[in-house]
Amino acid sequence: MLRSSFDLPVLFDLGATFAFALSGALAGIKRNYDIVGVFALALVSGIGGGLIRDGLFIHSGATPLLTIPRYIQVIGAAVVCGVIFGARIHRFARLIAVVDALGLGAYAAFGVQKSLLAGLPAPAAILVGVINAVGGGVLRDLLCREEPLVFKPGQFYLLTALAGAVTFVFCSVTLEFSANRAALIAVALTFVFRALTIAGNWRTAPVASGSIFENDEPPAPR
Repeated sequence: MLRSSFDLPVLFDLGATFAFALSGALAGIKRNYDIVGVFALALVSGIGGGLIRDGLFIHSGATPLLTIPRYIQVIGAAVVCGVIFGARIHRFARLIAVVDALGLGAYAAFGVQKSLLAGLPAPAAILVGVINAVGGGVLRDLLCREEPLVFKPGQFYLLTALAGAVTFVFCSVTLEFSANRAALIAVALTFVFRALTIAGNWRTAPVASGSIFENDEPPAPR
């Protein structure tokens, strides 16, 4: 049982939502979608994981992702930026990667917390936390009729979110740390793990190859 709870800082939450939504908008622009398609991909990329969390696993009324206007406003801003500055977004690739790595751990921990507070057991809460972190990307790929990238061999991404979710549960439930302290540890560990994954090109490999991990191929895009 959690001893306390934490809230994501507003600016961080909106910044991460913007970065995720921008990735979806760019995916739609790359596929020559119209504005409806671009906005749809931005929407599911930005808040898709949270929508799955609140709509499928946790039934606690209307989700704040839809009742608080700023989330949709931020997604709209991401679409506008993608349309206007799409050709120059690569200049901010490093910043977007940092926000992505921080958001991965933060949303995994936040999803776990909401699940535990809703009465789910720890294993189920970890599952929901991982889906909260990566669900938007999965929905984006499904809407584009592509195999989800997190299912394919590539650099650790879902596994990084899993590490953050497990860390939060261990620190908050087993060690009985405060929720804020547990979240900070989970986010920090996830960020470092993701950075090492990129720097060392740590990768998963197809199970059929007889090896679970490998690091000798170029990274798949995420």
